[in-house]
Amino acid sequence: MSSPNYTIPKTQKAAIVPSVGGKLEIVEDHPVKQPKDLLPGECLVKLECTGVCHTDLHAAKNDWPVPAKTPLIGGHEGVGIVVAVGEHTQDSPVKLGDRVGIKWLAYSCLDCEPCRKGLEQVCYHGKYSGFTVDGTFSQYVVSWVSHVTPIPEGIDSTEAASILCAGITVYRAIKYSNTKIGDWIVLPGAGGGLGHLAVQYAAAMGLRVLAIDTGNEKRDLCLKLGAEKWIDFKETKNLVEDVKAATDGFGPHSAVITAANSEAFEEAIDYLRPGGSLMVVGLPGHGKLAADIFFTVTKSISILGSYVGNRQDAREALDIAARGKVKCYYVVKPLSALQETYEGLAKGTVVGRVVLNMQD
Repeated sequence: MSSPNYTIPKTQKAAIVPSVGGKLEIVEDHPVKQPKDLLPGECLVKLECTGVCHTDLHAAKNDWPVPAKTPLIGGHEGVGIVVAVGEHTQDSPVKLGDRVGIKWLAYSCLDCEPCRKGLEQVCYHGKYSGFTVDGTFSQYVVSWVSHVTPIPEGIDSTEAASILCAGITVYRAIKYSNTKIGDWIVLPGAGGGLGHLAVQYAAAMGLRVLAIDTGNEKRDLCLKLGAEKWIDFKETKNLVEDVKAATDGFGPHSAVITAANSEAFEEAIDYLRPGGSLMVVGLPGHGKLAADIFFTVTKSISILGSYVGNRQDAREALDIAARGKVKCYYVVKPLSALQETYEGLAKGTVVGRVVLNMQD
């Protein structure tokens, strides 16, 4: 069969942060890397859409202890079509015309100790979309054939987009939370972009879900998606006691913290039942994990950092979603809505996820 031929434009629309802490700019004439300039192992993907993640806001504001590159094209939840593969690429797992996803982990060496142990996401030589390399807030993006994720049939591109970061991240955290069918899991931030997916993955894995967030809209969404119980953190007088009361009086077996504030992590040590696990997922710009040492020891609490996911986690998370077990709650907006989306994320008013249409 002959390969499809694609016409690659010289320029594209892109959203760029020009300097550290700079104001987001939408430009129409950003260069597109041409197929002849791709290195072996690189591919060019024409994006259909991209999700917007809280991480993108952190990168744009440069409020993490590790700085992002500038000028920066953010974004790391892109779905599109492979339109070019670098010459002399050997044994490419993807071909022209394949629908693939671009996730946070853009590249890993696959040969350092973390990579060999399945922790590709903490590769010593890792590159990260929308952070250390340009990401998906542009119509075309360069990535690596070994790390783009094939998108299975049965899932729309707009829905797959947010699975590529938010979905993978919570799926892996629950997968390694040492829980089993019938255990209680508590999800602070359950109505947000990561949290509403966590509710569904946890329910699909047979866990009993206690959702924590605030507002009737988020409450209704969480209960519809499979949460068994709900606590509004703005209405509760004693969150720790209310969490214990809702989970048989002993507390949950695990807490997956996707909230971006340090208080949520501290409270979990108090309400987890003996032998419970605290999965540290959310990334406040600056925050310390304060755990009461006495009760962490005497309750045998496990504290585990869980950082996005590897290539296998990505395929598993997408497969579950493609089979209808997990649905992303999202709205589609144009790239020009990126700044207002950032403002909504900063205020905590975004319910579910925002996906940008990159075809307009």
